[in-house]
Amino acid sequence: MGRARRSAGGGLHCCLAFLFKFLAFLQAFAAVSALLYAAWILSRWARHHHLHLQDLLPDLWFVCALMAAGLFYCLLLLAGCVAAEINSPCFLCFYTILAVVMMLLEAALAADLFFNKHWIQDLPYDRTGELDNLLSFIQTNLDLCKWAALAIVATQALSLLLATILRSMLSTPSADYDSDEDFVVIRRPLLVAQGAPAYLPTTADTRGFHPDLWSSRMRHKYGLNSSNYTYNTLDPNAPPPQ
Repeated sequence: MGRARRSAGGGLHCCLAFLFKFLAFLQAFAAVSALLYAAWILSRWARHHHLHLQDLLPDLWFVCALMAAGLFYCLLLLAGCVAAEINSPCFLCFYTILAVVMMLLEAALAADLFFNKHWIQDLPYDRTGELDNLLSFIQTNLDLCKWAALAIVATQALSLLLATILRSMLSTPSADYDSDEDFVVIRRPLLVAQGAPAYLPTTADTRGFHPDLWSSRMRHKYGLNSSNYTYNTLDPNAPPPQ
């Protein structure tokens, strides 16, 4: 029963870890897409302008923000996959903290976009013009973007839930033995039978002397059996019986 219970718990843990890594793989598409989009913007900008590091901020702030978000998301997913692979509660706790921080930032951004009607004027000017192109694409495909954002948020929430469950399963100590069937109990008699020696060594000494073998040979030599071998306990000086 104990072994079956542990095997069932291990199977459940493997299924949850596989589902967690699968969700992380799906989220990796969004992270890699953000990085590729930022790299495409930089390469397009470098074709017509001299790209210098001092020009990234504040002129190319949109590209920097997009790249930072993609890198953070990739590192978060990598930490989650490593934690699920090596079964480390520390890595899972680290992933959980980062996932909560990211979801709080996303919630704050969504709240600002919903309640602030003039959020576009609050943004600095983007010299690349890709921010305007992105906003026009979102307005044209508003329903598709809503469903995509909802799917990403739902996947993040489910991944966070799975990470919490896996961390709790790893943190909970399990008993080594759940029943008497999982280990062998070696019982010794409380009372030594009459005529049996008080000490029965089971291993040979360093000189290769086997006491059990020697005792059996002596019994065979003098023709003793288990019934008349009790003379040792009654009279040690008595001669061996014929």
